[in-house]
Amino acid sequence: MIDKATQWLVERPATLFNYVQDIFALAIRLYVGWQFFKAGQLKIGSWSNTLQQFQFDFQVPLLPPYPAAVLGTFGELFFPLLLWIGLTTRLASIGLQIVNVVAVISVLYLFPNGLSDPAFGDHFLWGLMMLGLTFYGGGRISLDYLLLRRRQRVF
Repeated sequence: MIDKATQWLVERPATLFNYVQDIFALAIRLYVGWQFFKAGQLKIGSWSNTLQQFQFDFQVPLLPPYPAAVLGTFGELFFPLLLWIGLTTRLASIGLQIVNVVAVISVLYLFPNGLSDPAFGDHFLWGLMMLGLTFYGGGRISLDYLLLRRRQRVF
């Protein structure tokens, strides 16, 4: 049998972190979404430069430059919106994860230091954050949670 002190030491932090984890999930959704949304805004703000980069600099596997530019920009603008409101958080996270991986693969040859370049550290961090969202969801501060609760009340 667990004594009261041990029970308190286990339950108190768990209770505290249960409250904080929803705020943490929201912070991750906002931060990661903002990073990709900024990149999408930059691309759409100078579309001719974006097309030129996809044609000459970025080597997107399996896609010609124009569709790659359109799909990449769409992903960077659409999936963050879903993350911010917490709607289909897991799918939006997977979508951004794909954008993230393709971005790393397509510019790998531009960096002589390869994956040791500091820019890849950001992509790695964002990828880990999105994996957390994929596995654990957007938390209770999300439309996913509200819709799930509403559905459970109906049935």
